[in-house]
Amino acid sequence: MKRARVLLLVAVAAAMMALAGCGSSDDASTELTSIKEKIPEATTESATTAATAEETQEEEDTPPAEGMVRSVLTNEWIDEDLAQKRPIAVMYPINREAQPQYGLSNVDVFYEIMEEGDMSRQLGIIQDWEDLDRIGNIRSIRDYFVYAALEWDPIIIHFGGPELYVKDILTRSDVDNINGTGGAMGSDYGAYYRIPAGSTSEHTAYTDGQHISDAIDKAGFSRDHRSEYYTDKHFEFASEKNPNTLDEYSDAVEATDIDMTGCYPVTKSGLTYNESDHLYYKTLYGEAQKDGETGEQMTFSNILIQKAYYEVRDAKGYLAFQMHDTTRDGYFITEGKMIHVTWKKEGDYKPTTFYDDNGQEITLNTGKTMIFVIKEDDSFKVNGTTYND
Repeated sequence: MKRARVLLLVAVAAAMMALAGCGSSDDASTELTSIKEKIPEATTESATTAATAEETQEEEDTPPAEGMVRSVLTNEWIDEDLAQKRPIAVMYPINREAQPQYGLSNVDVFYEIMEEGDMSRQLGIIQDWEDLDRIGNIRSIRDYFVYAALEWDPIIIHFGGPELYVKDILTRSDVDNINGTGGAMGSDYGAYYRIPAGSTSEHTAYTDGQHISDAIDKAGFSRDHRSEYYTDKHFEFASEKNPNTLDEYSDAVEATDIDMTGCYPVTKSGLTYNESDHLYYKTLYGEAQKDGETGEQMTFSNILIQKAYYEVRDAKGYLAFQMHDTTRDGYFITEGKMIHVTWKKEGDYKPTTFYDDNGQEITLNTGKTMIFVIKEDDSFKVNGTTYND
C-alpha cells in the first residue's frame, strides 16, 4: 500500500507541474488546490479498501487452531494429519430397498451416475472415515465410477462389479481397492460383514472404519496420499466472507428447485435450496435422503451437472461414460442460482476442471459438492424449466 501511495503522489506532482506551465497563475493555483483537496479522500478510501481486503484475507488464511489446513475437497478447516490421509471412495446403491444408508453425513463429494436398467448408483468420497461405526450398504462398481474417483487418490470400497468391464482398471498396480466379493478383481481383506449376519441377499453388505483400517494394513496400501498420484488442487473456492453468489453473471437463472428425474427416472433425485442456511437438501424418491446413523439429510453447497458422452456396451445394457474429455457442457448451481459451464479432465489423476462461458475457472463455495454425471442427451428441470441443450 505504501508503494501505491507513493506512485499516486508522484502522478499528482507531475500533474501539478503540467498545470503550472499552462494558463494563468491564478487558474493553475485554483486547479492545484482542487487536486490537493481530492488527494486525501481518494488515498484514504483506497487505503481503507485495501486494508480491509488484506485483513479479510489474513483472517481467511488463519486457521482456527494450530495444525489445521483447508480441505482440498470442501475448503473447510481440517486437521493437517487428516488432510494427508487418503479418502475412501464408497460405492453406494441407490435402490429404494437399500435405504437408509450409513456414512452419508461424512461424504464430502457425492457422485450420481446411471448404470444399466434405468437405475443409477452413487459414489461417496469420504475424507474423515476412520471413526465411522457403519458404512454402507455397499454394492458393485462400474469402471467409470473408478475413473471419477481416481482424481482424489482414494482407496475404493466396493462389492464386486461386472468383471469384463472393471477387472482391467481395478487390477492396475496404482489402483487400491477393497473388493467385498474377492477373487480376480481384488481381495476383501476381511473388511466386510452382513447385517443381518449370515444374509447373502443384496443391500446387506457393510463395513466400518476399523475394518477398513485393518484391511489397509493387510493389503499394504499407503494410508497417506501418494505424491506421484495426488493433486492437492481440485476446485477453486471463493472466500467464506465473500461467497460466490453468481451475481456477476448476467445470464444466471434462479435455481432453487432441482429436478433430475429426466436423468434418473427411477430414483427421481432432486435438491431444494434453503435460503436461510444457503444449502441444497437432497431427496430420493421424493423423500429426504438421510444418513441411517445420524438421521441427517444430505446437504450440499455446490451442485455440478456434468454432461458426458456415453455408449451402451452390450445387450445387458451396461453403459460406458467417457470421464476423460474436453469442452463438454455442464452447469454450476450455488446460492440459489445456476450458470452454464464447460468441463475437462485430461488424465486419470488429473482433476476435473469447470469453466464459465468466459473461459475462467469457476469458484465453488465452501462446503460439500454434489456431482451429477448425466448422459449428454438427457434433460433435467430447474425451477420448472427444462434444460437439455
